[in-house]
Amino acid sequence: MEDTEDFVGPGPHSGDDDVFKEPMRKRRRSLDQRFRAFPPVEQSAFKEYEKLESRTRRVLSNTYQKLIQSVFLDDSIPNGVKYLINRLLALIEKPSLDPIYIGLFGSTGAGKSSLINAIIQQAMFLPVSGESICTSCIVQVSSGCCEQYEAKIHLLSDQEWKEELKNLTKLLHRTEDLGEEVDTWDRDDAVEEAIWKLQMFYGNGAERKSYEELLRAKPKGKIPTSRIITLKAEEAEELSVKLDPYIRTQRRDLAGEPTETQIWPLIKHVEVTLPRSELIPEGVVLVDIPGTGDFNSKRDEMWKKTIDKCSVIWVISDIERISGGRAHEDLLNESIKACQRGFCRDIALVVTKTDKLHLPEYLRERKVGNQAISSQREAVLERNDLIKLQRSRILKEKLKRKLPTDSKVLKTSDLVYTVSAQEYWQPALLTEEETEIPRLRGYIRKRLLDKKKRMVTKYVTEAFGLLLLTDSFNCMEHLPNEYLHMSGLRRFVEEKIQLLEKAIDQCFSHIEQPLQEGVRNARTSYRRILGACLVRSRGNQGFHQTLKAVCLKNGIYASRTLARIDLNEAITQPIYDQIDPVFGGIFRAGKPTGSTLLPHIEAFKHTLQEKMMEMGVRNGWKYDSYKKSFLIQEISAILGGLEDYIFRKKRKIYESLTTSVQNDLKPCYEEAAQITGKKACERMKDVIRRGVDRQVAEGMFERAQERMQHQFQQLKNGISEKVKGSITTMLTLASSQGDGLYKELADVKSEYKEMEKLHRSLREVAENAVLRRGMQDFLLKMSPSKAVPHKEIY
Repeated sequence: MEDTEDFVGPGPHSGDDDVFKEPMRKRRRSLDQRFRAFPPVEQSAFKEYEKLESRTRRVLSNTYQKLIQSVFLDDSIPNGVKYLINRLLALIEKPSLDPIYIGLFGSTGAGKSSLINAIIQQAMFLPVSGESICTSCIVQVSSGCCEQYEAKIHLLSDQEWKEELKNLTKLLHRTEDLGEEVDTWDRDDAVEEAIWKLQMFYGNGAERKSYEELLRAKPKGKIPTSRIITLKAEEAEELSVKLDPYIRTQRRDLAGEPTETQIWPLIKHVEVTLPRSELIPEGVVLVDIPGTGDFNSKRDEMWKKTIDKCSVIWVISDIERISGGRAHEDLLNESIKACQRGFCRDIALVVTKTDKLHLPEYLRERKVGNQAISSQREAVLERNDLIKLQRSRILKEKLKRKLPTDSKVLKTSDLVYTVSAQEYWQPALLTEEETEIPRLRGYIRKRLLDKKKRMVTKYVTEAFGLLLLTDSFNCMEHLPNEYLHMSGLRRFVEEKIQLLEKAIDQCFSHIEQPLQEGVRNARTSYRRILGACLVRSRGNQGFHQTLKAVCLKNGIYASRTLARIDLNEAITQPIYDQIDPVFGGIFRAGKPTGSTLLPHIEAFKHTLQEKMMEMGVRNGWKYDSYKKSFLIQEISAILGGLEDYIFRKKRKIYESLTTSVQNDLKPCYEEAAQITGKKACERMKDVIRRGVDRQVAEGMFERAQERMQHQFQQLKNGISEKVKGSITTMLTLASSQGDGLYKELADVKSEYKEMEKLHRSLREVAENAVLRRGMQDFLLKMSPSKAVPHKEIY
């Protein structure tokens, strides 16, 4: 285990010996580089939390080694010691900080890549090209401890590509069976993309070959057996040139030949790691997410999972497309769904290209303010302020319809950012601050610092509880009536678990009525919704290929250029419209209510802890204080871990409605996908309509309702089992009854005392951070000319 203590003070070899001084200086510089993205006040806070964490890890590591040595030669290890060893190892191996994923979610030409380039201070790092599609796959950008710029291109596995190949060939090999001439102009997006991929991968003429022939064909490009391509470079520009062919949407040359990288159709996603940055701190991942998903099942599933794992989503929209448009609304709706089914806690609208403004037209249509506008700059700033007011109000109203009224995102003052990457690089109208790129960086830093504070506080508290128990093993004072006390506590816990189960039942019962109303609405509206999905403005011209693609993918089609089609989601939307506010309320944090899950668990925790305190005072634990402290700390650790479990299950519960409908409709999709010949499009539509009608008549929506309720029941059972098992183990360990439960261990008093000091330091570190922030704010307020805010280094 790396000892990071010496970055806060001299180590044991801090004398004049140059052999030790130089490595220590290098290590200190390396560790200090981690904080380069933070201004001085935030740097100090981050360093103090890092110091607490590294010292805690050292204490845990020392304790773990002593325990292992004390039982190394034993034939059997007592249960109590096993528990301690496993818990210590789990804490030692726990990641320092789970990354914060910030998803930039936008449609073609919205400016996602340009925004990332500005944030990371690399003008043309990711490909940008006006209105056309540039970034063709999910790209993750982060900074790390590497010395070079590095990119890893992840490819589809052989099996995943075979699955896509089969669907592409099925989609293409229908022209000869249509009985009608289909020229190039009639091809829709689905067919064009299928032809493009096959020609790119196998060469011209591949689109006319069968699935079996293509399996035997040799790809044009070389595919690594690891299915990962690694690129490295000393400079950002060098890596950008190497990376460009893999992530830029591939085009054809004038002769119609595919250009550039032949393995492009295999690319699943790309991870880019920058050397430690002065702008983006380590632990933050910026994710460029295409707006519509992908025809390939694995890529499309990854698209959804990537959205769901983002704790922050920035919906990126060009200022000229911000008003109206289905694509913009679809992006907002998908982002709000991520709040329901995923880990997203914060949504913001980022309006790009805000330097664009035609002054005469703006002045003619201007309806606000009496003050005269005398320059382009004034007009841009006024228009940006107006957009913030208008779009914040619209976005809040949309969020209120879907989320609980006390959701944190509804209370934030920064729902809309107006940015200009063009002005950031070539300022003509706006200052650097007015481009709002620095504001976004500041938001990123604050999110990371807040998360670090919560993580270290929880980590140190858990470690302290374990050291309390470890130290107590060699110095327990058993009281004669202790067994009675622990038996009474077990009965109390069992009663409270039963009450918790009832509270969870009551909480989940709030979804029943909205579910029933949603099912009724779905039954009365599904024909209208399905009809709208199956109609195109040009009639059936070219649409039969897209519809076939929809059926091949069980009701879903994701294109790089067109709006996403999901028949299963569309016909279940009336149910989601009814349940969304209640569903969000069940899984939110906040004050305890009848419909909120997490506060019930928190109340259960406090009830148990209060009982521990009461029993400690009444029954003599004042002579055995370790027991009380251990139980209180361990209850927090056990129940705190439930939150991650709950959020992992949340997505499956939320998607159970569309999953159920998709499974029920799979036979009719498969039947429709086989249709060829004359009027194939109308016949496919007819099969889908009749199949949906039949399933609805047989109770499709009611089955979906039952499956969601079953998922809720499984979650309740999982919570109950985890609570019962963990707390029973904990109480057994705290009890002195049972032969062989304990044994004499190595002395860990020094580690316990060190951990006690670290635990006390938590409050001091938090107070220091508040004090420094207050001092900075005071200086800025009283003397802004002297107390200049942190200027980012470029």
